[in-house]
Amino acid sequence: MKKETKDKHFVKKPYYVGGNDALKKFINENLKYPKKAMEKGTEGTVILRYEINHKGKVVGAKIISPLSKACNDEAIRVVKLLEFQVPKTRKARLTFHKTIQIHFRKPKEQPKKVAPVEQQVQYQITPSKKVESPSEQPLPKPSSGGYSYTIKIG
Repeated sequence: MKKETKDKHFVKKPYYVGGNDALKKFINENLKYPKKAMEKGTEGTVILRYEINHKGKVVGAKIISPLSKACNDEAIRVVKLLEFQVPKTRKARLTFHKTIQIHFRKPKEQPKKVAPVEQQVQYQITPSKKVESPSEQPLPKPSSGGYSYTIKIG
């Protein structure tokens, strides 16, 4: 008879579904660079410590290393959107603390696309089959290819 093995850890930590890569992707998709910080050219890292309740929701966040008011507020807003999976921990309602770094980097300026200069296009349509009068020749069937036209642009 096999002995039942006990868990190595008494308290299991919360985790983000998808791992760290999914967490980074979520933050990158939801983080908006503040306009005030963009105008001032502010770049850097905000370090936060946040609390996760027993349901997996972020209930509080505290700035450990500030950058600017606008960046700090944006970092707190994004962190409060996070939701974690919390394994059952023997019916104890625990609050977990985690630390995260959120980087604010100005987006690289992309070269402006030059609008194409409008050119005046002249075209002439000439039928490749000469038709003298519609009553003299019957119209070709659609399956036979019909009329073809040559378009000259110049």
